[in-house]
Amino acid sequence: MPGSTSTSSVLAKGFQYGPSTWSMAKDYERYGIAGSMNVTGDEQKKLDVLSNSLVINMLQSSYSTCVLVSEENKEAIITPKEKRGKYVVCFDPLDGSSNIDCLASIGTIFAIYKKTSEDEPSEKDALQPGRNIVAAGYALYGSATLVALSTGQGVDCFMLDPALGEFILVEKDVKIKKKGKIYSLNEGYAKYFDPAVTEYLQKKKFPEEGISPYGARYVGSMVADVHRTLVYGGIFLYPANQKSPKGKLRLLYECNPIAFIIEQAGGIATTGTEAVLDVKPESIHQRVPFIVGSPQDVQEYLAFVQKHQKSS
Repeated sequence: MPGSTSTSSVLAKGFQYGPSTWSMAKDYERYGIAGSMNVTGDEQKKLDVLSNSLVINMLQSSYSTCVLVSEENKEAIITPKEKRGKYVVCFDPLDGSSNIDCLASIGTIFAIYKKTSEDEPSEKDALQPGRNIVAAGYALYGSATLVALSTGQGVDCFMLDPALGEFILVEKDVKIKKKGKIYSLNEGYAKYFDPAVTEYLQKKKFPEEGISPYGARYVGSMVADVHRTLVYGGIFLYPANQKSPKGKLRLLYECNPIAFIIEQAGGIATTGTEAVLDVKPESIHQRVPFIVGSPQDVQEYLAFVQKHQKSS
């Protein structure tokens, strides 16, 4: 990105201070519930609140941003005039925060757009389709701290070296496998699944003679589940169901950034009816169905969707 201090570089610098580092001092103060709900109805944890403040402060201090959209804020945040730049950043400061207390992997997701209007910055500047993304990525706080980043020329992965305090390029131009052996979704909602999802899963579990069934993996932190899918191949699903007919994951700061990364790695990201990156946002907290992964796996899923659409 142009300029000496890009938004992505500021974000990457901040990832050094992931949740494990934030909680080293007075760990007990970082765990547990903050006592409030965020705008999308999720219970906020203490680290949700802290991470949101840290990301907002980092971005506004970069002098690169004009509009920020966070999962934790009902309305878009407008950067003060004296710190304003030309980029719009949509982010989930701490994805998978329900896993904080059990120490499972969690992460940060972000997408960066360029402001296209000459008007005063407003929420409307964030309502751009994912095809307009300038850069996107995620940080994963697991057995190591990793950042997957794309500026539209493939996906690169960087690992934090604690001894240097810097991120080291560990894998360049990452490509997802054409087909994997793992499916990932919350089967606790099986009662509410559409018939296409149910039939697809049945085929993964009970394939034809001579074909091995798929393994099931589900962490419950999308960053962790998606990163595993990127590395090992396969499919991650959070489709619409009877309880969530519009899907549950948020388009601007969850689905679009991940879809951008997966497409750049050669995979497919779909709502089941169209490419995620082609969806025109109508509101900053809009939800969409989300299916992402290896191209052959996603195409096989879409074949079941189309089959049931024709028969209905």
